[in-house]
Amino acid sequence: MRTSKKIALAPATMSEFDGVRFLHLDSIWVQGAMRIRKPQALELDYIRRMMAWMLWRPEGELSDGHAVQLGMGAAALTRFTHKVLRMPTTVVEINPSVIAACRAWFHLPDDDRRLTVLNTDASKWVADDANVQTAHVLNVDLYDQDAASPVLDDEAFYAGCFRVLDDGGVMTVNLFGRDASFARSARRVAQIFGSDQVWSLTPTKEGNTILVAARGVQVPDRDTLERRAANIESRFELPARKWLRMVRPLPQSIINPAS
Repeated sequence: MRTSKKIALAPATMSEFDGVRFLHLDSIWVQGAMRIRKPQALELDYIRRMMAWMLWRPEGELSDGHAVQLGMGAAALTRFTHKVLRMPTTVVEINPSVIAACRAWFHLPDDDRRLTVLNTDASKWVADDANVQTAHVLNVDLYDQDAASPVLDDEAFYAGCFRVLDDGGVMTVNLFGRDASFARSARRVAQIFGSDQVWSLTPTKEGNTILVAARGVQVPDRDTLERRAANIESRFELPARKWLRMVRPLPQSIINPAS
């Protein structure tokens, strides 16, 4: 959906099955989903795991700050941060047909004082000095119609992501695709954020691996994390205790493959 290369952008299309509406980019690949009767719920497993950043924030600060999404998908994360968490939310999406589709089919509201939707390139947005340290939560999910690998996945892009995160901010990245390399992407993120500030969740059955990176966050003790996870589950019906069992620091073999 989002790329800095000058290529034709595929039109957004929609399908429905068993009460779930799916977003496509003129291909069979699913770019996002919404359960029609529960539009604020997070339907896809990997999208729920993109919310694992909540474990890195104190209970009283879950809804504080500015949430930014690079890549709209079916606007699931947007609906959740805007409608459920009630956070000021900015979405960066390069494909205008995706924005139109989300407003027509996926309950994306019009812009208001807490929601800003930008039809622009994510690489340009993170490189803009006006956006330095403006995000407290950053969700990155950048795929085109082929869904072969992230369309923005180099150190320059991740350096831009680091710049837009405020101190204590947390980023989640969806890594997926037949041409994707988790080790390569994770190593690039670790080069920018520091290896002690990068973690991953175990892959979903579909093959999505969620990477978590933070800017200067001190990980609390296990009891505090368990308490945070229980709070997230009770307030938002998200499987946070399951996330906690999935989270791992990056192995040394990824950080220093030659060692």
